Amino acid sequence: MSWRPRLVALDIDGTLTPVGSNDISPAVEAAITRATDHGAHVVLCTGRSLIGISEVAAKLPVSYAVCSNGAVWWDPALREVTKRVTFDPGPTIKTLQALLPNAVFAVEQTGVGNLSLGEFLPGDLWGTTTQVTFEEIAVPTSRLVMRWLDHTPAELSFALRELELPGVEWSVDHTEAWLTAVPLDVSKGSALDELSTQLGVTPADALAIGDGSNDVEMLRWAGLGVAMGQAPAHVQAVADEVAPTVLEDGAALVLNRYFPG
Repeated sequence: MSWRPRLVALDIDGTLTPVGSNDISPAVEAAITRATDHGAHVVLCTGRSLIGISEVAAKLPVSYAVCSNGAVWWDPALREVTKRVTFDPGPTIKTLQALLPNAVFAVEQTGVGNLSLGEFLPGDLWGTTTQVTFEEIAVPTSRLVMRWLDHTPAELSFALRELELPGVEWSVDHTEAWLTAVPLDVSKGSALDELSTQLGVTPADALAIGDGSNDVEMLRWAGLGVAMGQAPAHVQAVADEVAPTVLEDGAALVLNRYFPG
């Protein structure tokens, strides 16, 4: 095979692991290890916070981690955050509160956990969660998340169909009634574009695999963008190809084509 990616960008939830899990199958772990053995830069690209990737990243030989949909960069070799972009979540929270009664909110405290306005479901948030008031939650953050309690993803998407949120980039999850907001002009795609330049890799030399709305920019950016088999139709539509599902080790099957054992 003449083409082999020099950079491999991988979503976590729904791509490397079942959603919300830290369990990576042996086939996926082996495929990622072979990619690094062949000299590829493996970059985790996730909506998770930095603290939320710790268990997954510890299992894999990754070159870099782009967290919080591109707002926080982590260098495993240096064991430090090399970039962090923030925004004021206050106006976004107020807008969503008015539109979505029973919504709860959390802002990321990078490397620590979250400040929470309202009670999330068990397992929703990584790290230490501190309950606060609106005044205390409206502080600069890299990532704001919202869950609409007792509602479905379809209900949330319908409620937000005409929503405008100035000053942020936002996406809705397809498996939970969950919204993530990050600073304006920040995405997995924009982060990869900047990071790949630093690594001396062009988009044409990149493979990206993901399954969610927050992966669209990343899949469009990469020379080869692959959507997972369970991804929503609009995500599959922007991809160059569709892999088997996460339960079928779809990411490993794609990687095995370019990095055989």
